[in-house]
Amino acid sequence: MEQLLYLSALFDFYGALLTEKQQECLKMHLFEDFSLSEIGEELGISRQAVYDNIHRSEKAMESYEEKLGLVARYQKERAVLADICRSVKALRTDANSAAVGDILARLVPLLGSSEYGREV
Repeated sequence: MEQLLYLSALFDFYGALLTEKQQECLKMHLFEDFSLSEIGEELGISRQAVYDNIHRSEKAMESYEEKLGLVARYQKERAVLADICRSVKALRTDANSAAVGDILARLVPLLGSSEYGREV
């Protein structure tokens, strides 16, 4: 499961750099949970070609990540923002509740769907 999430993140950042066929294969594999046979049928290529295509795509995206580090940077930034949210939330008192709520309301969209979205 962790590998799937990592590959999805790689695809989000580097998918546009892949060929159209690589993109299609990965979308079906990662997001639609198609088997290699189903992907092959859909694209009119062999199961082995699908397998090779997916693994070449993964290697290419891993290579981009090694050079650019965008996924690692994104994950690190999200962790820092989550820590900031926790720290700000801990500072909430009756006197500053509105101000803290305003700060959290501005931070939460940067984190996307998270535990903070429900409690601001």
